[in-house]
This record gives sequence, C-alpha cells and structure tokens, in this order.
Amino acid sequence: MAFKVAERGAIAPFIVMDVMRDAARRQAEGGDVIHLEVGQPCGQAPEPVRRAAALALASEPLGYTLALGTDSLRRRISRHYAETYGAAVAAESICITTGSSAGFLLSFLAAFSPGDRVAVAAPGYPAYRNILTALGVSCVDVPVGPASRWQLSVELLAQVEGRLDGVVVASPSNPTGSMLPAPEVARLAGWCEARGIRLISDEIYHGITFGMTAATVVGMAAAPHAVIINSFSKYYAMTGWRLGWMVVPADLIRAVECLQQNLFIAPPTLSQLAAEVVFDCREDLDARVAAYGQNREILLNELPAAGFGRLAPSDGAFFLYADIADLTDDSRAFCRRMLAETGVAATPGVDFDPHGGRRSLRFSYAGSAAHMAEAARRLTAWRK
Repeated sequence: MAFKVAERGAIAPFIVMDVMRDAARRQAEGGDVIHLEVGQPCGQAPEPVRRAAALALASEPLGYTLALGTDSLRRRISRHYAETYGAAVAAESICITTGSSAGFLLSFLAAFSPGDRVAVAAPGYPAYRNILTALGVSCVDVPVGPASRWQLSVELLAQVEGRLDGVVVASPSNPTGSMLPAPEVARLAGWCEARGIRLISDEIYHGITFGMTAATVVGMAAAPHAVIINSFSKYYAMTGWRLGWMVVPADLIRAVECLQQNLFIAPPTLSQLAAEVVFDCREDLDARVAAYGQNREILLNELPAAGFGRLAPSDGAFFLYADIADLTDDSRAFCRRMLAETGVAATPGVDFDPHGGRRSLRFSYAGSAAHMAEAARRLTAWRK
C-alpha cells in the first residue's frame, strides 16, 4: 500500500546543511576542512552566559515558561531597544522564540494566508522561500544586484507585477552582507505601510556591521504593522542555544501567542535564563565583531588573487558573496569540487538564488583569522 506524502514537505533543501554533511564526512574519513560554509560564530557563548546557565541548572526547575517567554527577558529586550536604538518598545509586544527560525514560521503563519504573495530578495536567505512555500504562500523573487547594492528598494518592489501581501527585508543581508541606510529602511517601511503590505524585517545580524550603522524598523512611526525578527545566534554568539525574539504589532500578538502555544508551547527555558546576561557582555561581543572585521579584510585582500574578485559589498554580517560566472555555471558542483580538492567548504549560490545563484557562492568569515589566511592560500594555489 502506498502512503501519501504531503506536497508541503516537498521543498528545496537548505543546501548549506548538505555542505556541512559533506564536510563532516570528509573529516570522518581523515581529511581536513576549513569551514567557510556555515554562518555561525566560532567559539563558545560569553562566559557570563555559561555561568548563568550552570546556576540555572543547579537551582531552577526548568519547567515551561509562558508561551511568549519569561517576563524578565522580554523586559530586558525592551531595555535593549531603548539603550541601543533609542526606541520605545513595550515588553508586551515581544515574543521569545526558538531561534529566529521559529520567528519566521510564526510571523508567516500569523500574517499570511495560502495564496498570498510575499516578495523576497534574490539572492536571499533560503528559509524565507522554503517556509513560505511549505505554507502555500507564493514567494515572489525580486532579483537584486550591484545596481541596488544587493538590497530590495521601493523602485524594485514597484515593478513587481500583481499584488503583494508581504515583503521580507534583511539588513544586513544573508548572503551578501549588504545593508540599507536608515532613510531607505524608513522609505521602504512607509511604502509597505501605505499599501497594506506586511513588512517582515529580519534584523538578526544587527551588531555585526563595518562602517555603517544598522537601522531598526522598531519604533518607526511609518511602520506600526511591521514584524521585526532578531536572534541570539549571531552577534550574541549563542547559536546552539536556539533562541530568538520577535517584536510583534498589536494586531498579530494574540495570533502569535496562540501559534506559539500550539507549535512550541514555549521557547527553551534554560536558554532564556542564560540570555538575560548576554546584553551586558558587549565588550566580549564587540571584540568578536572586530575579529570578524579582520577576517573580512584578509579575504577581501586575498580572494581576488584566487579568482574571486567580484564581491558584493559586505557592510555587515560575516559573509562575502562572490560572482563566479567566469569559473562555472554550476555553483553546487564547483563547491563540491573545491571541498574535495582543497578542503575549503563554501556554500553554493543556488542556496540563496535558485536561478542566478548557479554562478555565485558564499564564503563565511566567522571563523579564526588563521583559517581565513589558510583558506585564501589554498584557494590561490588551487586556481593557479
């Protein structure tokens, strides 16, 4: 007897996870790997976070929290917006999530219905497209490139045929690291608001910027119906703790709460208790950002000699997005060969753009400076 397999599960893979699997297999077979594929900080979470977790393990029951998260962490995030951006955010509008991944799922479920149309940048984070597709929401790819500094703009969105029900914007962006200046963020937010288009602002790389300041949509008078998503995984270096948060407009907060109750019950309790202290670890966290900046300079200086000279502007995050059209029109095969022949793992561009990404790839520079230098050396030797 044949059993049904639901169509909603027939989505594209998150290819970077496949690359990680191939890299792990190489290591298990005795080969070495320099990991430039995965977008996560290296090393442990800040020591005060680990200390707080140990104390909680020894003294707390670690049962469920409220569905929206602990009141104390929600209040601390509210204070973070006041301290960092000068923005007033009510703790009651904040929902703690199981990583930003749960934030995207909750926001998409609450804001969009099957058949709705949501615009995303191409290239852009693949999970936007794949989650929307699984939910029966049409993902409208909007090609971006050098002319728009690899970001969505009002002009590009205005050219989209047919209605739009939502827009997902990320600044800094994955995979390009490009950013929108504050006036452009406000202009795009106002354009969406005036047309009844729900804006989802992905701000998970805030804090990791080079020469620009990230502008939050939180508190913008032009965007009272926007959803803002952030994470403890990137700047806060708590990737495996699986914790994020949302700032949710009043018209969606109850829907998000009910969805959270039924899908996740509550976010991880131990991670919430530990995360409260991470906002006081800025000296440690900013030192990590400075190290990312040094890694960025190493690759910007060395990759052109290896044939990777056409790079998107990496204003923030920890990625370089390379145009490799002169090297291949099959980025997935190219990355497999590069891993096999050099031990350098990178993510093929098709993960971020199913069409144009065949001629691009992404390097992550979240590792050590020594690994960046060695990767550049190997790639230069390989390309000669």
